[in-house]
This record gives sequence, structure tokens and C-alpha cells, in this order.
Amino acid sequence: MNEHRPVEPTGAPASDSKPGDPRELSVEWLGTRGYAEALAFQEVAVRDRLAGRTPDRLLLLEHPQVVTLGRSTDPDNLRLGEEELRAAGVDLFEVGRGGDVTYHAPGQLVGYPIIDLDALGRRDVHAHLRSLEAALIDALEEIGIPSMRIPGWTGVFVDRERSSRPDGRERKIASIGVGVRRWVTFHGFALNVTIDLEGFEAIVPCGLRDVEMTSVELELAREAGSDVRGGDELDASVRKVVGETMCLHLAKTPYD
Repeated sequence: MNEHRPVEPTGAPASDSKPGDPRELSVEWLGTRGYAEALAFQEVAVRDRLAGRTPDRLLLLEHPQVVTLGRSTDPDNLRLGEEELRAAGVDLFEVGRGGDVTYHAPGQLVGYPIIDLDALGRRDVHAHLRSLEAALIDALEEIGIPSMRIPGWTGVFVDRERSSRPDGRERKIASIGVGVRRWVTFHGFALNVTIDLEGFEAIVPCGLRDVEMTSVELELAREAGSDVRGGDELDASVRKVVGETMCLHLAKTPYD
């Protein structure tokens, strides 16, 4: 089991915040966690939040290779069967989040916000989805990747018109699928940073057949017109920026 290492984000709560204050968001880096372990961790985190034992939290981590099937998954969007996936070292889970099929692997930043929407005065799951998109867009823009949302499609895409490669299909860089229990959120987002994109060939990502998956590493290389070195340094810098922008978008009330 990887050591639990809290992250101290810029944009942390105001100095007068108290434990359980809806303005407080604890950003925590959990390292690499198996998917089953992460599900169990979320279950405990949701119970703790509902009981008021912990503040709102953003759990950041990576998963080994795994395909997850959301509540809206079309079986035709799984290109490989379970036995083929297992033979390739890829786990398969059916989970209680919204959305279709997705893929996780090292080099992808996964975020699970455990947020009490009722305490924030915003019982609106769609608004929560839009907040996640906005935070990821802000992070990507800061990193140097022009990004956008596309009406009708949950997630974050490269803004091709402002990019160095305006042609071709829409390029998706982050997927989002959430669950809610008594207005406390779980599951969340997956941002492709240095992930090997070939893994997505096993599925139709999020059921979007005319979309190309991309990553921070690949888009930065395109913008620079040369190779960009990824690895741990890029993963860590992206993680820091995402933690900061999530604090700005999630740790606030409608009155801020």
C-alpha cells in the first residue's frame, strides 16, 4: 500500500476556516492504488463526510490498468472481452458512477472529490460536473493547452481552433463521471497526462466514436513543435496545478 501523502495546495481555505467548514477542501495525493482499494477508500471517505468527521476532500491518485463500466455503458463500446482484458493485464469493474466506459492506467491523474453539495448550498449534480470541467480547463490553460467543453458531451476537450493542430477529430483530454450519495459526491475525473494512449484502443472511450483521446504530454509536444519530456516531473507539476484550480472551483459557496 502506498503511503498517504497530503498535498498542501495553493488556493487553500481561508485562515478562518474550521474543520467541516464548506470553504475547506483537503487535497490529498494517494499515489498508485488498485481500483478495488480506491473504491473501498471512497466508501469510507463518503461515510466520514456524511458523519461530519472530515472536511470536503479531493483524493488524487493513479490506477494500474483498468477498464470501468459506468451506469450508462453500452456493451458495444467494450472492444475486448473480459478474458482478453485480463490476459492483457487489465482489470474490469462495473461501478456506480454516471457515464459510459473508460480506461485508467499510470500517467493518468484521477481525482475523486468527496464534496458535500448540501453544505455548500448547491444541490445540483449538473453544476458539480460543470465545476469539475471548469477547474480542469483552467488548469490546462495554465499549463499551456487551449481547452474547452463541448455542449452535450461531459468532459474536457482540446480547443482545436486555438491549438497548433486545428484539423481532424475532436480531441478529448479528460473524462468525468460522478456518483452522489445523500448529496455527497464521489468518483470524479480522469486527466490524461503521460498515459500510454494505446490502452484506449480496448474501448470506445465514453461511447464517443468520433473522438480521439489525447494527453497533456502529447498536446504540449504539438504546441512546442518538438518532443516534451514527460515522466514524474510533468505528472507532479500537472497534479499541483489541478489541485489549485479544484480548490478555487469546488471550495466555495454560491455567496463567494
